[in-house]
Amino acid sequence: MTKKYLVFITMSLLFILAGCGNTESDKAAIPNQVQYPVEDFTFTDQNSEPFGLNDLEGKVWVADFIFTNCTTVCSPMTANMARLQRMLEEEGIEGIEFVSFSVDPEVDAPEILEEYGTKFDANFDNWHFLTGYEQGFIEEFATSNFKTIVQKPKNEDQVIHGTDFYLVDQTGTIIKYYSGVTDTPYDEIVSHIKLLQ
Repeated sequence: MTKKYLVFITMSLLFILAGCGNTESDKAAIPNQVQYPVEDFTFTDQNSEPFGLNDLEGKVWVADFIFTNCTTVCSPMTANMARLQRMLEEEGIEGIEFVSFSVDPEVDAPEILEEYGTKFDANFDNWHFLTGYEQGFIEEFATSNFKTIVQKPKNEDQVIHGTDFYLVDQTGTIIKYYSGVTDTPYDEIVSHIKLLQ
């Protein structure tokens, strides 16, 4: 075996190894991580189908909390999420899931969520609007997992809730959150998604 051939093989191996990347170091490059694990769940999506954490295993996903009768922040949040979904599609970034948890489950039946998502041109192939739980449950779920408030005052039709987008890794751990209603940092989110992948 010639010296020239050995050098070629060595260089080829180095390029292959460099191409594999280091997922942990890439992930570590994301600043101000929170590392909140999401507990197991199975809810109902806009197609009246069960959807849960098992369906998201091994995938990067972005989550938020909305409701269809919202008169303030939910429409811009959903429009911003739809824009993020389109950006990823245009860049050819595949395998990303979007999850919107309804904070008004008694009103937001699957068909209402489907109609709501359609208004924003949501691609339902990888965007799941979830319902199918009690009001008290989603309030506790949001607080214990996402460290955010969800509260529906008695005799009110509006729900108090957080407005962040949450980036969740392949293990179901929340890595970072971003403003979902104003000054949404689309490019930063896309960059962090790429690092996780």
